[in-house]
Amino acid sequence: MTLPESASPPRTATLERATAETSISVSVNLDGAGRCNVATGNGFLDHMVSQVSRHGLFDIDLQAQGDAHVGWHHLVEDTAIMLGRAFAQALGEPRGIRRMGHAIVPLDETLVMVAVDWSGRPYTAVDTTLDNTMVETLSGDLIAHFLESFAIEARINLHAKVLAGVSPHHKAEALCKALARALRDAVEPDPRAPGQIPSTKGTLSG
Repeated sequence: MTLPESASPPRTATLERATAETSISVSVNLDGAGRCNVATGNGFLDHMVSQVSRHGLFDIDLQAQGDAHVGWHHLVEDTAIMLGRAFAQALGEPRGIRRMGHAIVPLDETLVMVAVDWSGRPYTAVDTTLDNTMVETLSGDLIAHFLESFAIEARINLHAKVLAGVSPHHKAEALCKALARALRDAVEPDPRAPGQIPSTKGTLSG
């Protein structure tokens, strides 16, 4: 695969942040092989991040600790924030990429649609159908909040919708798989437009 000029050296980022609520370090390689080393203290959050890594073919190393004694909100939110920032930094100036991507992903009885536009203008429309539902160890609203926080910090337009499904686990997992595939398409080098900014404005800075 030939990468755009802006992707050499490789599209990678490493970030760290410590607050009174969480401590997180994350490394991302957008041109990886789906290798994932993640430990957040929450097994289902680890599972979500690993789906993004494996199905997007992104290498992700993420270590996080947080004040889980008050609940999982802070850890989930800050993990998504740092992951989104790492993706944005790894991409850099979005030259020579396809910019937009989408995926429709089935998982047994569940069907999910995700579409993304790496527009530089954060926007989210997320319908997980998981409100007031527990997904293993996480409340359903945190699944949506993870997606929204990631999109805002990555500076992407994200539409995500569960089209059908029964199992909360399947819905959340399929959302992450679909996000991964859509992101993979969006950051893929466009061989027909190497080095070009995919916008008639000439910029994707917002």
